Amino acid sequence: MRTLPAAIVASVTALGLAVAAPGVAQTQPKYPTKPLRIVVGFSPGSATDITARMIAPKLSEMWGQPIIIDNRSGAGSTLASAMVAKANPDGHTLLLISSSFAITAVLQKNLPYDPLKDFSGITQIGASTSALTVAPSVGVKSVKELIALAQERPDKLFFGSAGNGSGIHMTTERFNMVAGIKVTHVPFRGQPEMLVDMLAGRIQYGIPGLGPALPFIRDGRLLALAVVNQKRSPLLPNIPTMVEALPGFERDATHGLLAPARTPRPILHRISNDVARVLDQADVRERMQAIAFEPAPTTPEEYDRIIRNQMEIFSKVAKAAGLLAN
Repeated sequence: MRTLPAAIVASVTALGLAVAAPGVAQTQPKYPTKPLRIVVGFSPGSATDITARMIAPKLSEMWGQPIIIDNRSGAGSTLASAMVAKANPDGHTLLLISSSFAITAVLQKNLPYDPLKDFSGITQIGASTSALTVAPSVGVKSVKELIALAQERPDKLFFGSAGNGSGIHMTTERFNMVAGIKVTHVPFRGQPEMLVDMLAGRIQYGIPGLGPALPFIRDGRLLALAVVNQKRSPLLPNIPTMVEALPGFERDATHGLLAPARTPRPILHRISNDVARVLDQADVRERMQAIAFEPAPTTPEEYDRIIRNQMEIFSKVAKAAGLLAN
């Protein structure tokens, strides 16, 4: 059989690739092609709502499409999650979540969606800063001293939360578990009520958001022992992180974006990259610092792993706290 010269073969191959290239490019979906919707499972003014409203206008500018913030509060944010799970997987309906997504997945059975199979991770956005806080009357000035006191007086110290199964509850239970202490939980309707009882000395400690607790910390009516973030807060630069004070503790309460399962991977990566660009803008960083929010964007693959890890962690914490059967 007669063979063609190598030069001709190379030329034909190159021509074939050149012809095929437009077809390959056409497989990349055009995005976005219409107005978008970011669904939030909590009411306007909530922490997740504030996060959504900080990034949405910037993304809208980048994409040339309006973005609607759709607040679907109720049933512990499961209404919003169920809505997005059934949405068209084209990247035009997104879900902005907090740690409640993973907590609900652990604590509630028979959800109208599968938290792992019905969603694709897009990106972690970041985390609001919380602080392990005590009333000065407790008489401790460090995490180590609080743990020692709790070990001396098992079941005698009281800690507060924003309700059974709330993010604050689970974060504090995780602290208790890592610290190896036995204490008594007092659930409240929300952070304001918890702070009132902490100020009055009726409960000894809690892990409220830094935003609502900061005025009381600054005027000396509450004492911050550690911030629950990966790095120290610029608002309290002299206060250590929880990891510094208690190695083995990891932050578990973050905000992030999910899309319906089967959303094309190129779209997930496009959104992820553009959210990271937004979080890197100076005015956005300044606004987030003012409300003690720490940006921490990730790839879609990394965020999928984070969600799975959170569910594993919250399952262990819930069992330790008696919220789940062992």
